Amino acid sequence: MRVRDALRNVSGVYLSDTGGNFGEQFNIRGFRSNNYTNAFLSSIVDSFVFVDSANIERIDVLKGPSSVLFGRAEPSGIINYVTKRPLPTPYAAVGFTAGSYDFYRTTVDLSGPLTSDGNLAYRLNVAYEDANSFRGTQGRRVFFAPVLEWKVGPETKLTFEVEHTRDNRPFDQGLFAVGNGVAPVPYNRLFADPKGLISGNVTRVTALLEHRFAENLTMRSGGRYTSYLESYPSLFSAGELLPDNRSLLLANQRGYGYTESVTFQNDLIWKPRTGSIDHTVLFGLELGKFAQSFDAFFGFANVIDIYQPPPYVFESPPGSSVFVGIITTSSFGVYLQDQISFSDNLKLVLGGRYDTVSAPFTDLQTGDVSPSEGQAFSPRVGLLYKPASNVSLFANFNQSFAPSSGLSTTGTPFLPTRGTGFELGAKADLLANRLFANLALFKIAKTNVVTADPANPRFSIQVGEQESQGVELDVSGELLPGWNVVASYAYTDARISRDNTFPVGNRLPTTPLHGGSFWTAYRIGEGALEGWGAGAGVFMVGERLGDLDNSYSVPGYTRVDAALYYRRGSLNAAINFKNLLNAQYIEAANFRTAIYPGAPFTVQGTLEVRF
Repeated sequence: MRVRDALRNVSGVYLSDTGGNFGEQFNIRGFRSNNYTNAFLSSIVDSFVFVDSANIERIDVLKGPSSVLFGRAEPSGIINYVTKRPLPTPYAAVGFTAGSYDFYRTTVDLSGPLTSDGNLAYRLNVAYEDANSFRGTQGRRVFFAPVLEWKVGPETKLTFEVEHTRDNRPFDQGLFAVGNGVAPVPYNRLFADPKGLISGNVTRVTALLEHRFAENLTMRSGGRYTSYLESYPSLFSAGELLPDNRSLLLANQRGYGYTESVTFQNDLIWKPRTGSIDHTVLFGLELGKFAQSFDAFFGFANVIDIYQPPPYVFESPPGSSVFVGIITTSSFGVYLQDQISFSDNLKLVLGGRYDTVSAPFTDLQTGDVSPSEGQAFSPRVGLLYKPASNVSLFANFNQSFAPSSGLSTTGTPFLPTRGTGFELGAKADLLANRLFANLALFKIAKTNVVTADPANPRFSIQVGEQESQGVELDVSGELLPGWNVVASYAYTDARISRDNTFPVGNRLPTTPLHGGSFWTAYRIGEGALEGWGAGAGVFMVGERLGDLDNSYSVPGYTRVDAALYYRRGSLNAAINFKNLLNAQYIEAANFRTAIYPGAPFTVQGTLEVRF
């Protein structure tokens, strides 16, 4: 399962980019999201490789500016992957999935205590995937994630976790824009070299120490090391579509990229009481170091006709340009938050965070250094009031902070990009707590956006501003025993509010005005058919613009999925029917030369046995 499948039922979240069929990047409330794993920030590069679901316990989507708790972030929100932890009793599960286009995947999940007293426990998740696609690309991946959890004492726990992913697949940018729409070519037509593989290797090592000093005082201290190596010995991709709108100039790239990051976090949680008022005070420090280096060769190759069916000839260029550089990012953050409970029905959250970031880029050929640094204070205020036991009203004000990149004519570092968000909403438990509903109205402004310098296009200036406002509704619950529903709707109006390059009022790319979903499933709980179930759902996404210039759009779509499954005892079996009505649609669009079509009707069957 890809992350996009799990997030289809979350309002205001859309796939925005696949990085050439190598990863998944999402858009929340009109802006790019940031990815985290167990509250540790994943760099843009080390998240290019698809996140493997084998080790994911759950996915948390936190909307709005989140810099107080999560540091550098876009104002839209974050996606946090929570990994699986060791279990206190022996557990084993083996799963196998097979499906359309020669999709094969095997998973193993093992857990249990390693000592008789249960103080030392482990978990191991392994996955192997070999899958073709409807566009004729074949990818292979190996994933494993061992975890050790040691209860050092009654108040202390130490967790050590490793994740390693090796992924190989062709670089596929998808389709292209012609005029104000998508080129009228078959959606399965591949313009990439199927032999031009990208090899990505990601290793993450995390250590987490948790200690309780007293009943109301705990500490969480952790460190994370990440390394990512990407190599592409010979990679053909889209250079540009020539003015005749049919001749595609290919680009040839070869080289490697390497990133390494180290992050330390330390949180202290104190729960004092002042009179009748309860507090939950969080004080934290975060220190990070991130280095990215690359050594790449680039050159234009031959031209192919996009209206001519393959096979195509991919010829290496006679010459190429060399890019050698390194970016080193150093960051420090300190934050303080107090959740104040005046009563069971009135709570106030006050918080703030101060960050400093330095991220210079060094061109190792010329020795030129492009500075980028900044510091910012990000406040947070939230209020929750419960007029009834099953209804909560809330209001939030947040700010976000993210370093800016680019080069000014004076060499002066740019100010950080700031996000300011306001949110009002209500939450309700309905039908005797069987149905949960969440309604939110929001407005977000993103300032200090870097845009091209009109006097010198080789440089940038910092004048841009973008805004997003809208309403979101999420509903989920069990209407009757065995009958579950999940529904969502989002209206998102995300536009440019100030810019010297693109017209003010243009919509932000990849964000539809309207989007929604509905999924329902029923499982029989007793009788001869106990354990059998079925589900069906519809996912709707409106028209989206493909770039900031609004030069083209991709049409909206409606996709229907269904599933049959059996869950009883130690056996889980399911058949998933994706895009049941075989709709032809664009899943994501990013610039004029990276338009990703969605897969046609596919079937996948999964069998899992637990021991």
